[in-house]
Amino acid sequence: MTRDSSASSLIVGGAASSPRAPLPTLPPLSLYIHIPWCVRKCPYCDFNSHTASPVLPEQEYVDALLADLDQDLHAVYGREISSIFFGGGTPSLFSAEALGRLLEGVEQRIPFAHDIEITLEANPGTFEQEKFVAYRKLGINRLSIGIQSFQQEKLKALGRIHNGDEAVRAAGMARQAGFDNFNLDLMHGLPDQSLDDALSDLRQAIDLNPTHISWYQLTLEPNTVFWNQPPVLPEDDTLWGIQEAGQALLAEHGYAQYEVSAYAQAGRPARHNLNYWSFGDFIGIGAGAHGKLSHPDGRIVRTWKTRLPKDYLNPAKNFQAGEKSLTNDELPFDFLMNALRLTDGVASRLYPERTGLSLDSLAEARADAEQSGLLQVEPSRLAATERGQLFLNDLLQKFLS
Repeated sequence: MTRDSSASSLIVGGAASSPRAPLPTLPPLSLYIHIPWCVRKCPYCDFNSHTASPVLPEQEYVDALLADLDQDLHAVYGREISSIFFGGGTPSLFSAEALGRLLEGVEQRIPFAHDIEITLEANPGTFEQEKFVAYRKLGINRLSIGIQSFQQEKLKALGRIHNGDEAVRAAGMARQAGFDNFNLDLMHGLPDQSLDDALSDLRQAIDLNPTHISWYQLTLEPNTVFWNQPPVLPEDDTLWGIQEAGQALLAEHGYAQYEVSAYAQAGRPARHNLNYWSFGDFIGIGAGAHGKLSHPDGRIVRTWKTRLPKDYLNPAKNFQAGEKSLTNDELPFDFLMNALRLTDGVASRLYPERTGLSLDSLAEARADAEQSGLLQVEPSRLAATERGQLFLNDLLQKFLS
């Protein structure tokens, strides 16, 4: 691969670019590990997930993940990892032995922060008490449990393999296994869902006292079964009613909204995801994983890995499928696409610190967004107004070159 190592060179996009300053400090570094297998592919899912065979290639996949990481090490030498996220697919299909060997191999290559957050995605249909106790002993200290709904007819419509009782038991088993920090993933705007249905799901989730709730609307994505065979979804008025009533209910029970679809008890936001949204760095390993790495000379490079598991496991194929250095023209949108998802936005100083560009490069678009009532008029912060949160795409369009 070819990289420009000159800090004073121009990184050229569609239009002439100004010199980008070297970064004063590198942002926090996270690691994303993608495990692409599921028991069954859900009809709404557009993630890189594939139906698992009866025997998973755990040994071969862990070997490939560590070899993949080895190829990225040159870009992160001397840095430590502040968080790890096992996503998928369903990472909880892997044995504790396999994940333990993987974590040990990662730590041998990159130091872990003393307070590292390690999250594992899990589905209720894969919960076994002994396995999750073993996960906790490995140092995995946070779970993200894919509930989606507690109502059987809704779970059936979504193609989920668990039922409502299993979803409730999963939260209890997580706590018994030693996880005092876990997220429940919940959807609303489901087929034929009423306001009462949606609030019932939310109340059930709150009753389980998770530290974090991801609550987001079902959307129909291309290349999914639901895109080709769309179910009947609630009308816009119902969706708006669900959103307003649900946010009020979460706030009433101490879950503060800190991102478009993320709500947390005090002091318990997801540190890994906060690093994404504040334009931190992350290595991505595994089939189809994406990464973003900053370099001291000002280069910011996004990477993506080979998508199909069979290709990822093929020694004749490269792990990395592609990379792109972000140009000066692309950086404002790329930075704000993440930062403005946060309810409180980010400190304005973070923009030059994380991009190497002056705040002046945002001045014209920023003034336009403020006059449109989409961006807060606050020099020390970059944050959307309540209206801007509702019309985030319109706000972001103002920062496209």
